Amino acid sequence: MFTAHNPRAVNAYQRINVETSMHTIDQHQLVSLLYEGVLGAVATARGAIARGDIQTKCNSIAKAIRILEEGLGTALDRVDGGELAENLGALYDYCVRRLISANAQNSDEMLQEVMRLIEPIATGWNEIKKTTPVPQASAAAYAGKPMLMEA
Repeated sequence: MFTAHNPRAVNAYQRINVETSMHTIDQHQLVSLLYEGVLGAVATARGAIARGDIQTKCNSIAKAIRILEEGLGTALDRVDGGELAENLGALYDYCVRRLISANAQNSDEMLQEVMRLIEPIATGWNEIKKTTPVPQASAAAYAGKPMLMEA
């Protein structure tokens, strides 16, 4: 017999799907998804500011910060990644500070700045895969276990 739609059951299946897909994608794809997540969250925050939707703005900025800190930032190999890892870490820290300020000041300009800083890196990262095959666990500044990010 069929039951009514249960949102908790749907969420459980979605989490299982995300967890399963995390085990089947390579490190390069994971970093690409994290960049997409940051850019998408910032774009959502910009729309929320335009609409005056404070809760969505705050949630979206918090999501972008979390991805930068817990996803991209912790994935940096600060021991063997050299100057590249150091520079990316500094950039992520700067973007986090700008996102916090943008949240406090409702500043679309600061959100645009973060997008302008992250977009070329995301584009460059995606171009790496197109031009040369990247081994599963290489990619200069990144190493370690993939982290599951929940919204």
